[in-house]
Amino acid sequence: MHWIWWILILFWTGGFAWAADTARTALRNRHERKLELMEAAKQERLALEAAHRSPEPVCGCTHHLAKHDRRGRCHEQVEVPTAWDENKKPLRYEAGQCNCQQYVGPQPLSQVYAEELTDRWPTDPPAEEKGPPTT
Repeated sequence: MHWIWWILILFWTGGFAWAADTARTALRNRHERKLELMEAAKQERLALEAAHRSPEPVCGCTHHLAKHDRRGRCHEQVEVPTAWDENKKPLRYEAGQCNCQQYVGPQPLSQVYAEELTDRWPTDPPAEEKGPPTT
């Protein structure tokens, strides 16, 4: 029964507050680490998906290859500013032709034919094998 007095003295002096604060801090740190690990796993998954995706044929004008003709000229309609305010920010827009002069995005690969790097067949005729001597 003597130990109850020690617990009461510890409780009255605020000793449990220190233990509760330490536990609360440890749980908060653990939660933050778990969130960081989840975010890192998400970023890794997104990076892996982006690495396996083929590049989009998009030009510097942000238009797709399908919007450019064979000479590279863009045929997409864009918003062209027609009026500006005193801070040189556009106020009104009109439809206009994209003034991209040439497609500069990645070229999609067509079917590629490559020769074999090694010869499958020897160039010399096969040598005749000599079997065991016949008597």
